[in-house]
Amino acid sequence: MTAGSGDHPEGSVRTVLTGTDDAVDATVAREALLLACAGALGDSDRLVRHWLTATGRGVDRLAATAVTARAWAMLLAARDGHADNRRGRPDWADGLVPLDPDAEQAEHEKVLAERDSLPPRGRRQREAAAAAEHAAASGDLDAAREALHRWAEVAREIPQPDAATLAACRHVAPLLVDGELAVDTDWAWNYTAALVAALDRRYRAEGLDAGWRELIAEIMRLRGEPDAVPPPASVAAVDHAENRLGRTLPEEFRRFLGVCDGLRADVVFPRLLGVSELRHGVETGASGPGVVISDPPVLTLWPSGEVTEDDELFGRSVHPGIRSVLEEHLRLLEASA
Repeated sequence: MTAGSGDHPEGSVRTVLTGTDDAVDATVAREALLLACAGALGDSDRLVRHWLTATGRGVDRLAATAVTARAWAMLLAARDGHADNRRGRPDWADGLVPLDPDAEQAEHEKVLAERDSLPPRGRRQREAAAAAEHAAASGDLDAAREALHRWAEVAREIPQPDAATLAACRHVAPLLVDGELAVDTDWAWNYTAALVAALDRRYRAEGLDAGWRELIAEIMRLRGEPDAVPPPASVAAVDHAENRLGRTLPEEFRRFLGVCDGLRADVVFPRLLGVSELRHGVETGASGPGVVISDPPVLTLWPSGEVTEDDELFGRSVHPGIRSVLEEHLRLLEASA
């Protein structure tokens, strides 16, 4: 079984990188449950543990809906005391609220019966999950396995298979834990690695961005405009600018734009251009053309990340990056405060 989006979860990676925290948590819950349903329990656990480390949030956020909470409860019940230690209950699950299996089973029967409002493939998947649960509950494991594989066939056709509803089936969960829908281990590893890398990029970036936000906020405070910090540029806007300019912007400058899309002028400090205003300068260096990042055009960004500043009186000075330019501006503001 593979997800309908192919071997690489592009949509989920995009959400992890650019979505809200709630959307990230829901995506990680969905993908971890899908991996668990596909028999890749180790990869599912790896994704959850990495999410916990990267975000510092509570594991209860992965059980934000009744169905996802039930899905984890049924899978964990099936993993409790498993003969294979690799399939036993993971330590990260201790933070989840225990649920009454009997009550949850009764509630889930109602969910399995709710199909009319679903699109055709969603209805087929729900019907297959219900058939698998009813067959497993009656002891007809062959019929249950057949229904599970029908569910997996539909899962290949859609971007976001409903793994939570399947995993929440009390009598199906043990079959899933035992690897009835097991996938290729390399596929599962690579699928998980893409999501882990996205988590690293998202939350490592947020830690770095905090320093940028503090720097910009202090500059605006000393300017007497604490509420005038411009909004950040979107990832799409920065990507568009790079395509327009035909070059990749230095990581430090992208970080600045992700916190503050340009900056208004102040006394002798020029206005820093927003991402849509960036343009090539007339001057070209050994490593390519410079990009004008200010108005008037006294600041030029180079492919190396360096920023040159041209002054009619003092000539040209070279800064190691845009942060150095802003830190110097901050020092002048502090000296004049």
